[in-house]
Amino acid sequence: MVWWVSAAAAQQQAATLPNGASSLQETYQDWRLACTIEENARVCAVSQDQAQQNGQRLLAVELRTRASGGLSGTLLLPFGILFEPGVSAQIDDAPPVARLPFRTCLPNGCVALFPIDRALMQKLKAGTALKLNVTTAADTKLSFPVSLKGLGAALDRAASLSAR
Repeated sequence: MVWWVSAAAAQQQAATLPNGASSLQETYQDWRLACTIEENARVCAVSQDQAQQNGQRLLAVELRTRASGGLSGTLLLPFGILFEPGVSAQIDDAPPVARLPFRTCLPNGCVALFPIDRALMQKLKAGTALKLNVTTAADTKLSFPVSLKGLGAALDRAASLSAR
């Protein structure tokens, strides 16, 4: 009977963050790391929000660790952007690395979901800026710059916390 209690306690302990915490938030330059315990597993997300001067959110980028070792990404962009052709993602001045289709629009903006494999993850870590290029409903081109400062350290920390 004691063995079962000890095994349950060990399993519960395995699903904690450093110092026994149930959640953790850290900042890495322009990126935030947030980890929680969900269904007895560590789940970490690295994110960056940008707001207008009035405080209204302009865009949000969230990258979550996946069991496969890659990441899943979510973009939240403002209304007024054409669904087609979607979002063209460009790192620094290199050619676009991906075309991201919009999935849906919610009350707070339009969402694009995308997988990030290891090769793209390395490019993001090595870059300085991610440019999210879109076309507005008025048929004008618009680019949202996203700083990549601190992303590498935040992703490395997320991976180490998720792997424990």
